[in-house]
Amino acid sequence: MKLEGKVAIVTGGGKNIGREIVLTFARQGAHAVCSATTESAIEATARDASALGCRAIAVACDVSNEQAVTNLVQTTLDEFGTIDILVNNAGVAGPTALITDVNRDEWDRTISINLTGAYLCAKHVLPVMAKKKSGRIINIASVAGQTAYPLRSPYAVSKWGMIGLSRTLAAEWGSHNIQVNTVVPGPIEGARMDSVIHNRAASTGRTDDDIRAEYASHTALKRFATEHDVAAMVLMLASDEGLNITGQVFNVCAGFAL
Repeated sequence: MKLEGKVAIVTGGGKNIGREIVLTFARQGAHAVCSATTESAIEATARDASALGCRAIAVACDVSNEQAVTNLVQTTLDEFGTIDILVNNAGVAGPTALITDVNRDEWDRTISINLTGAYLCAKHVLPVMAKKKSGRIINIASVAGQTAYPLRSPYAVSKWGMIGLSRTLAAEWGSHNIQVNTVVPGPIEGARMDSVIHNRAASTGRTDDDIRAEYASHTALKRFATEHDVAAMVLMLASDEGLNITGQVFNVCAGFAL
């Protein structure tokens, strides 16, 4: 039980990578707060996590709204009394288009959820962690935050920013024994990547199969990683195994060529 008795907030915890992280934490003894905007999804995740023997609750939260974030943090404290782990996983794919065709609302929404949301969650969780001189923050970025990503400029910018935020927080809060790291998924098997592939195919006039093969061709292993792979890395960083790791970036991408 690597996380026995720990309390973790996981944003974007209703499906895909976020759901897998919640269930992985629950199997290791953590109590979980599943957060997202789709209540039915986070409630299902919380039920499944609870069935594994931990306490888990669902808290609806739009991470781009500061009042919603303060409610998320306060609800966690009211329920569990503390916060040990924050996983900033909430995110949207944003538009698939040339930047000249991206409208301001699309740009602002992508940045506000993917990056500003992580800032707000960290802002309100860090004082809790600092008070007890212990805490872990794991930010979920993307290989899009380490390279050029044509047709996905708002998403790429948000993920580049996530890495910068992580490294800065690690430097600011290390003296409080708080570790902050970034996990960087590449192409990941699942519904989220299926949607990304479909949108890219539609925008370029190619087939889904062609786009999928192109993504895989850029990996050393010629395959996609899995949600479980990402969750396993997050678990390591959240556990005692990550005690002296901070300010680092960990790629989980089957050797995606940057």
